[in-house]
Amino acid sequence: MSTQTANTASLISTRVLVLIAAAIVINIVGGQINDALRLPIFLDSIGTVLVAVLAGPIAGGLAGLLTNLIWGLLTNPVAAAFAPVALVIGVVAGVLARLGWFRTIWQAAISGVVIAFFLTLVAVPIQVYLFGGVTGAGSDFAVAYLSQVGQSLFGSVALTVFGSNIIDKVVTALVVWLLVRQLPQRLVSGYEYLKFSRA
Repeated sequence: MSTQTANTASLISTRVLVLIAAAIVINIVGGQINDALRLPIFLDSIGTVLVAVLAGPIAGGLAGLLTNLIWGLLTNPVAAAFAPVALVIGVVAGVLARLGWFRTIWQAAISGVVIAFFLTLVAVPIQVYLFGGVTGAGSDFAVAYLSQVGQSLFGSVALTVFGSNIIDKVVTALVVWLLVRQLPQRLVSGYEYLKFSRA
């Protein structure tokens, strides 16, 4: 019995590692699309949230953290600086999934707003103190505009980060909700958190 349990645990761990690796690719491709098109949303955390929903907050946080560190080493040093933000996205998404907040489309949308709120708390100090509010993203225009009309730099960044991430994270959460519901049972079976995310 103990051998069987160990083999099961090993299989699950391997599945989670493979899922994390796939998530990193999905995240980086999404982020590259954002960089190329200068979109006002980011598209770089779909994989992270997918891992979080299926495998929990620790795996989700790890997927986000590794995505940004690897992406930073390969092509985008700015991404590495925001690795703590990606970690928070995965952890919060995993906790929300554990609480059952990915069971319906409306819960998933609200989860996106909650994720945006928590990541803003971490992202704003990084963007202000390390980059002076400007990171080269498409949302920099909004920071500049708000600063010009009288907002403080901190306030401009906070409003921009939260506003752009509400859209991005709601879209991300809805995409993940759809994916989890459409994936074949054979691909998603064995993930402990599936029972909390699939009604």
